[in-house]
Amino acid sequence: MQRLGVLALDQGTTSTRALVIDELGGVVTAVRREHTQYFPRPGWVEHDPAEIWTHAREVLVEAAAEASASGYRIAALGVTNQRETTVVWDRRTGEPIGPAIVWQDVRAGTDVDEMRQAMAPGRLREVTGLPPDPYFSGFKLRWLLRHDLELRLRAEAGEVCFGTVDSWLVWNLTGGGGAGVHVTDVTNASRTALMDLRELRWSAEALEAFGVPEAMLPRIVPSSGVVGRVRGVPGLHGVPLAGVLGDQQAAAFGQAVFEPGQSKCTYGTGSFLLVNTGESPVRSSSGLIGTVAYQLEDAPARYALEGAVSVAGSLIQWMRDTLGIIANADEVEALAASVPDSGGAVIVPAFQGLLAPHWSPDATGAIMGLTRFTGRGHLARAALEAVAFQTCDIVAAMEADLGTELAELRVDGGMAHNRLLLQIQADLLGLPVVRPRELETTALGAGYAAGLAVRVWESTEEISALGEVGERSVPTLDPSSRQRMAAAWASAVARVVDRPLVTA
Repeated sequence: MQRLGVLALDQGTTSTRALVIDELGGVVTAVRREHTQYFPRPGWVEHDPAEIWTHAREVLVEAAAEASASGYRIAALGVTNQRETTVVWDRRTGEPIGPAIVWQDVRAGTDVDEMRQAMAPGRLREVTGLPPDPYFSGFKLRWLLRHDLELRLRAEAGEVCFGTVDSWLVWNLTGGGGAGVHVTDVTNASRTALMDLRELRWSAEALEAFGVPEAMLPRIVPSSGVVGRVRGVPGLHGVPLAGVLGDQQAAAFGQAVFEPGQSKCTYGTGSFLLVNTGESPVRSSSGLIGTVAYQLEDAPARYALEGAVSVAGSLIQWMRDTLGIIANADEVEALAASVPDSGGAVIVPAFQGLLAPHWSPDATGAIMGLTRFTGRGHLARAALEAVAFQTCDIVAAMEADLGTELAELRVDGGMAHNRLLLQIQADLLGLPVVRPRELETTALGAGYAAGLAVRVWESTEEISALGEVGERSVPTLDPSSRQRMAAAWASAVARVVDRPLVTA
């Protein structure tokens, strides 16, 4: 007898993965492909949309075949994606027009001041929940349209499509050029700075300010619900494509962050902390952003406050690939554990500026507190502390906005395998840090959203019951040491931030 499985496509910043999830939330099979990172100029980060689609198709076919050989029938497909990354393609042929501009890219930073003049002070945040920053897709799209007159004319004529990576994948999965479904879900749309956060529709006011023709935009849909059926992918023809979420919202969904006050932090290329705020968006006065957590079909949207950090795992990659301090990323834990502390070294990894809560796109990174005593182990430990401190800044901002303290922090992502990082995080926060048994929470979230739409699971309560705690790290650092380290971090950040906190 065949068992039901849900296929999840997890398209991330560095790789594309496909996982099949069984009815108990277990991973049946997983397939992964890395894609090329392009850095054509300082501050520019690009991907090849065609390469991403090719790898997505390959991993889906391979994962589906492995699951079928194990006796599983695929009931639905869910998609999750790197957010804010901007893709433009030809509506008729489906060919991408230029490279994808990746979420980390800050080339549109020069447009930020102009956008502040195009909308009344604070109006962008009031409408979209987002501050003016080149991180968001609308700024990247505005840059493209300003620098390519032919593209602008074609966009106004409806000849080209814009989308974040979810839109690009859904378009291709449902038939591509001339036949593909052009949609995005509410979570991804909420990251463009073009969507009215309360109305869940494209904002005419924002579109006019950005100079973006509505004809090139996708239709906004719920995160869980059938948007089309797979076409042209061997072994998956006709499978309902029933779930779409941005990767951080998918991770929260996979961690069962369904109730107000629940939170999670994902440590990947960057790190992202999200707290559920219920059925109403909360306007931050502490440098965080309002976003959509998820929306089930025929149900109100659930909102969240989020803090995003652009450099987390990529700091470890930099230490490996550029400095040569480690040979592979797995070595950093043992190297950092070889010393009791960082020896006073502090790393501020502002490789592409600083995101929440500072919003300083022109900030540059720094290593401070170096002495002749500083060694490889101290720098490794300072790197882990940098990841943890950035999360501490966001937790402090969240607690200020919500007027309450977090009880614990749920964590996931690739760096959550690093037990020393989780202990450092618990020590610096003064809070328990909880890691689930299954760390593939981003893919789980996309799978759960798709499975809910086709009744593999009947409710979010049923999904909540599937999660299991893997490990729990509790704080052991004394308060005076915590305060001393926090002061050194704050001083280092203040020296690289180019302007005051943006709350407009």
